[in-house]
Amino acid sequence: MKKFTPPLWHAPDEKALDCKEKIKVLNENLIEIIELSQEALEDTILMGGDEKQFKSVLIEAIDSLTNPYKKN
Repeated sequence: MKKFTPPLWHAPDEKALDCKEKIKVLNENLIEIIELSQEALEDTILMGGDEKQFKSVLIEAIDSLTNPYKKN
């Protein structure tokens, strides 16, 4: 797996987040997602699935996420 460097997290107003605990939680969540995605990719390949299709489906899944806190 390629080395992943977490991003500089920022708020919607583009100001960087500075709360260390919030940044820690965001980074831990992202690492968990990456690890689980890697395991699922490996399963796909071992079961004879197509790597490109898996990645495409994963991108579609991410694109389907919605913000439950968005004000209409």
